[in-house]
Amino acid sequence: MISLLPFIETFKDARARKFLHSFNQNLDSYFSDTYHGDYSKWKMALDRIKKIHPALENPSDFDIASDVIRVGQALNKDANSEKDKALHQALKDYMPWRKGPYNFFGINIDCEWRSDWKWNRLKNHISDLTGRMVLDIGCGNGYHCWRQLAAGAHSVMGIDPMLHYVMQFNIFKHYLPFSNIEILPMGIEQLPENVLKFDTVFSMGVLYHRRSPLDHLFELKSLLNGDGELILETLVIDGEEGKTLLPKGRYAKMRNVWFIPSVLTLQGWLKRCGFKDIHIADVSQTTIEEQRITPWMDYESLEQFLDPQDKNKTIEGYPAPKRVIVICST
Repeated sequence: MISLLPFIETFKDARARKFLHSFNQNLDSYFSDTYHGDYSKWKMALDRIKKIHPALENPSDFDIASDVIRVGQALNKDANSEKDKALHQALKDYMPWRKGPYNFFGINIDCEWRSDWKWNRLKNHISDLTGRMVLDIGCGNGYHCWRQLAAGAHSVMGIDPMLHYVMQFNIFKHYLPFSNIEILPMGIEQLPENVLKFDTVFSMGVLYHRRSPLDHLFELKSLLNGDGELILETLVIDGEEGKTLLPKGRYAKMRNVWFIPSVLTLQGWLKRCGFKDIHIADVSQTTIEEQRITPWMDYESLEQFLDPQDKNKTIEGYPAPKRVIVICST
């Protein structure tokens, strides 16, 4: 049974605690086959993992501060032992693994995204996270949440409506001695207005999925304390201020991509929404080394989303994915 009670105690505001208590009372409706048909499969896989490893042999044998999030050491020198095979299969039941990398008791989970590359691009540009309340929107399985916690955050709350990713997070959460980090299976629209406030908000890979990007920016602003900081990562195109791509259909085979602005257009949006101190930390074209097919995510990935004759274009003929990291304040 998952409980948010220890995590709720990290919030001082009574309204925030009240909302989280209410959500905690309804957790069973999210962690259920009704919410997602694969829940029982994931729950049984986690139960098998817990039988193989009831706990860490050494409670301090983990690492959340390095590029690879690690829990424990290898079970045996022989990777073909029955326990190792069972553990490997249980983790495979959670495929696809999209954000990482992770190492779980000696098993390398090579995820689709090298999320450590993104973290390394932004970590020296953001304010010191020590003692800060952090929200990560659309956080996936929480790779960046662990890095935020390791950077000194007082507490980290991730939200993602995909139960699949929340279940992946809970594999690692079960073995790690932290009550001040959680991922809730919800979208930003489920957060009550003017109730939860954070010192730092991350929104990475979300803006282009929103039908109204300005509404999303205003939502982000409403979640920040008066002196809060936003870390925004999103797709951009080259071009002057005012230029924005609105794909006619799919973009890089993604169905729900709406507005992809130029960097100057994005800066204009942020200014219009009242953000200040806007700093462009990085602009990088995504490579097939950063996002790719692996044994842990064996569906199509970036290489299949690009024009085989011109890697600077998507399969639909649009500019290939390029991403910006913007740091700004309220």
